[in-house]
Amino acid sequence: MHRYRSHTCDALRKADVGSTVRISGWVHRVRDHGGVLFIDLRDHYGMTQVVADPDSPAFKAAETVRGEWVIRVDGKVKARSPETINAKMPTGEIELYAEEIEVLSAARELPLPVFGEPDYPEDIRLKYRFLDLRRETLHANIVKRTKIITEMRNQMANAGFGEYTTPILTASSPEGARDFLVPSRIHPGKFFALPQAPQQYKQLLMVAGFDRYFQIAPCFRDEDPRADRLPGEFYQLDVEMSFVTQEDVWATMEPVINSVFEKFADGKTVTKEWPRIPYDEAIRKYGTDKPDLRNPIVMDDVSEHFAGSGFKIFARMLEDEKNRVWAIPAKTGGSRAFCDRLNSWAQQQGQPGLGYIFWRKEGEVLEGAGPLAKNIGPERTQAIAEQLGLGDGDACFFVAGDPAKFYKFAGEARTRAGEELNLIDESKYELCWIVDFPFYEWDEDNKKVEFSHNPFSMPQGGLEALQNEDPLTIKAFQYDAVCNGYEIASGSIRNQSPETMVKAFEIVGLSKQDVEDRFGGMYRAFQYGAPPHGGCAFGIDRVVMLLVGAKNLREITLFPMNQQAQDLMMNAPAPASNAQLMELELRVIPKKKDA
Repeated sequence: MHRYRSHTCDALRKADVGSTVRISGWVHRVRDHGGVLFIDLRDHYGMTQVVADPDSPAFKAAETVRGEWVIRVDGKVKARSPETINAKMPTGEIELYAEEIEVLSAARELPLPVFGEPDYPEDIRLKYRFLDLRRETLHANIVKRTKIITEMRNQMANAGFGEYTTPILTASSPEGARDFLVPSRIHPGKFFALPQAPQQYKQLLMVAGFDRYFQIAPCFRDEDPRADRLPGEFYQLDVEMSFVTQEDVWATMEPVINSVFEKFADGKTVTKEWPRIPYDEAIRKYGTDKPDLRNPIVMDDVSEHFAGSGFKIFARMLEDEKNRVWAIPAKTGGSRAFCDRLNSWAQQQGQPGLGYIFWRKEGEVLEGAGPLAKNIGPERTQAIAEQLGLGDGDACFFVAGDPAKFYKFAGEARTRAGEELNLIDESKYELCWIVDFPFYEWDEDNKKVEFSHNPFSMPQGGLEALQNEDPLTIKAFQYDAVCNGYEIASGSIRNQSPETMVKAFEIVGLSKQDVEDRFGGMYRAFQYGAPPHGGCAFGIDRVVMLLVGAKNLREITLFPMNQQAQDLMMNAPAPASNAQLMELELRVIPKKKDA
């Protein structure tokens, strides 16, 4: 028999009754039932109930073991009596009568509980992550993560892609976040950067003729942590294709991602054909470029019903043609209590409030109620209800002003209303593409035009658009994939023309020399026959988070940092020794203390 086990803790079944076996694992818990000891023994695969009674030669050893000790158990498999069968466990029809127990490793008193998974301070969980990972839910999340990545790899291979590995030590690149810099010992005073994404390398692979590339790529960004992105590193399914339009990219990736979602959806439905929603439409209808389509609320422009109306605040606003009034319809929200509650929430967000109307039937007549209804009159109130398809027991909220300034708040109000009214269908994964992003945006802080998305994208209209159109009106062949309110992918058709590339960067204030200096490899490559190409990158961490139902990326990541971008388990980052700094010809400048 093997030194440690003939079976795993998930392997034994009723067919094994009568067999003598050996299992090893962690003591999940010990229970004393009238002198008979029951030990739940756990390993990576599952759990088996071990029994030691006072007549067993293993009883004395069983009395000594404690939670999270590692033990080996030899024994005989017996069937449980009908009343003791545990249908929730794969091994629930059997138990192992211990004949010998060997302690392989004792455990000190635990700094955090493994059994039961109660809430526990995050700093303790991260410092003792090796214990935290023994918890059933977190352990299962990590296992599911590996299976999801395996499914991605299989689907990409089936779609004709090759997996190519790109460098980790590279040059700094403007991907929208700070780089992690790595000092060079051989070239003192110079630095590598860890890649924010393999963007330039995957495009160079297309120029090199590899046609269909993918990679489960580590990406590094020195940015502040948030719930849907960890500090430091994250992983993405990175994709690039040659001789494609954006429609080709979408048609290729939808089946891949659908297959992944369907395999791990646990009964939830998955969008079959992803809608293509233009960016401007997404902002107008949902107040965000990553809409949760499970929420049925769709905003609409109702300016015409307030122009020249008795509600003077909105009427005066609409005298300025850039101002609009947007409606946030809320079916089933037609009670004054709910309307006042949402209005109070808006004020807590620093807004003046949310005007509202709610409708109720008086006999056969549908009437609007609330201050706005009184001000604009029954005819306009009725017209709003008809436009939005609202009726008895429904409500509508209104936001007015310049949409560029209020759309984010309007989107948050839409989400809040959908959540409070339980309108969001939790049984779905709703996927879509957001398309036609603006190529440029106005940087108010620096008073200049800046790229709004990926600087290597192809502007719609190409070089001619860059030369002749207002930059802020130019759209790009850029697109995001969105699921349930989360951006899960971003991509574009690339700009493979050297002249167009230079002009695109000139508009944001970089010269041709700047382009050659900062993106020399790609700029040179495009002068030697670059195919039309495009791709995208799906955030693996976010996809896994959605599929396991986690609310925080730390619940699907092996060894994450904390909110202060520290690895508490490995005590990183840490100071470098003087010897290391001297070898790199670096000196740390102490931060000046406040006077």
